[in-house]
Amino acid sequence: MSLSIHLRHAFPSISLDVTFEAPTPGVTALFGPSGAGKSTIIAAAAGLLRPDACRIAVDGRVLGDTAAGVWLPPERRRIGLVFQDARLFPHMSVANNLRYGMRRAEPGPIQFDEIIALLGIEALLARRPHTLSGGERQRVAIGRALLAQPRLLLMDEPLASLDAPRKAEILPFLTRLKTTLRLPVLYVTHALDEVNRLADSVVLIDQGRVVGAGALADIATRADLPFAQRDDAGALLHCEVAGHDAGRELTRLSGGGVTFLVPLLDLPLGSRVRVRIPAREITLAGKAPESISMHNMITGTVRRIAREGARRSAMVEIALPDGALLSRVTPDAIGNLGLVEGGPVLALIKSTAIEVLGA
Repeated sequence: MSLSIHLRHAFPSISLDVTFEAPTPGVTALFGPSGAGKSTIIAAAAGLLRPDACRIAVDGRVLGDTAAGVWLPPERRRIGLVFQDARLFPHMSVANNLRYGMRRAEPGPIQFDEIIALLGIEALLARRPHTLSGGERQRVAIGRALLAQPRLLLMDEPLASLDAPRKAEILPFLTRLKTTLRLPVLYVTHALDEVNRLADSVVLIDQGRVVGAGALADIATRADLPFAQRDDAGALLHCEVAGHDAGRELTRLSGGGVTFLVPLLDLPLGSRVRVRIPAREITLAGKAPESISMHNMITGTVRRIAREGARRSAMVEIALPDGALLSRVTPDAIGNLGLVEGGPVLALIKSTAIEVLGA
């Protein structure tokens, strides 16, 4: 089961040549700078733009194949669309805006009451769009798209127009939808925090080309790709709550084949969480110090050392039994520790530096 996209299209300012495949269900993030071609991919998948050449398929169902002369119109693609602006009908109540998405929909598994509950919009049904906050309008727009019973959900920077508090308000709802409905989602953004919280796979787009694609946890720790070149670079790991120590106010997380200690979490044992560890927060050592405040001392192997000339620094990829970390250090530290690719290294991490992004 996969989402498969190949397209070529020439614009006056940019020529796109994009090919990728992502597993379904799950959220695949298209990530890159403005003008890279992300929204063009969404438009082609939706049937709103017919590229010069393309083949687009979801779980084996071909939406467009120019070589074979197949081009389904938008209304036959069973696709839900969510844009930056909610595009609600101002003269309709929230309830009627939601039901509009159901008018031409084939019968499907997504129920009206289920979506209302998942998005937390029960209290909004009688209101008009102009009385809603930006985050509330986007939740209604997402609900309308879902009630059209889509086989694929396309989201083109749905949080870009929201301020930080409204974005923080809506992200948990998107996470809940992802885990409950298990739809394939193609999600366009240039905001790394949205990728870290939502994405399962990521496709890095730059100047109309794919420069990296794969599982987010793998792409995030590749020192040769754009993620690792950012100031906020870091590793992403899927962990399980393995234990609590109430006396020490610590929780033990198991992930990547190792164990981490973080400040005490109010989550039951066995809960799955997504954690992020910034590269700037990892200190490297050749051997364990005798006395130190850091709770986490993780043994790993140097997978790659990538020099960052402009920063006068180096990014070190650290292989774990089932994952990887990143650490940004100075070239001097590389020399002092005698770090070489394939050699051992100890990663020291404060428990408070590990970001638990959510269950």
